[in-house]
Amino acid sequence: MGKLTLTTFLTLDGVMQAPGGPEEDPDGGFAYGGWVAPFADEGMGEFITEVFDRAGAFLLGRRTYEIFAGYWPRHDDPADPIAGPLNRLPKYVASTTLKEPSWAGTTVVDGEQLQSEVVRAKDATDGELQIHGSGQLAQWLLARDLVEELNLLVFPVFLGGGRRLFPTGGLPTAFELTASRITSSGIAAHTYRPTGRASFGTVGD
Repeated sequence: MGKLTLTTFLTLDGVMQAPGGPEEDPDGGFAYGGWVAPFADEGMGEFITEVFDRAGAFLLGRRTYEIFAGYWPRHDDPADPIAGPLNRLPKYVASTTLKEPSWAGTTVVDGEQLQSEVVRAKDATDGELQIHGSGQLAQWLLARDLVEELNLLVFPVFLGGGRRLFPTGGLPTAFELTASRITSSGIAAHTYRPTGRASFGTVGD
């Protein structure tokens, strides 16, 4: 049985929208796409390579799936630590409208049975069932306590707007920090495991 993990890039103010480029996701008039580029360094590459080494399958939202499907099949190299797994391992895409995906190894998971299908996919995975990006899907899974591990790469930049991973109204949840490192450009890569509902008290009591 596999483990459901989420890996995503965040700004200091929690924005996850369009990290890779200006045209990646301009929804809502977002004009700051590509904020990862000035900080991408060797340490970031090493961390992402380690994550993909643990992959057994991928679970993606429709938008992230289309971004990946438009790039990685055209840049295929079995030895590449990212292209190799993405092009060869099973991929599940959560969508109610995608009917005939062209990327080999893709299964469409209907949104109406998403929770049971995600559990079934995880149980069938040897290794990690990995979510990358996929903001709306990630929020949906977090709200149902389905994510078992978070890899958050926090970049030293503040944007002041954009789609955030943790929205107002989310479930108060406590986490245990299981690993942490800082790259040469100042990216803070943290791995967290959820431990249950957040608790509250008064400092000093």
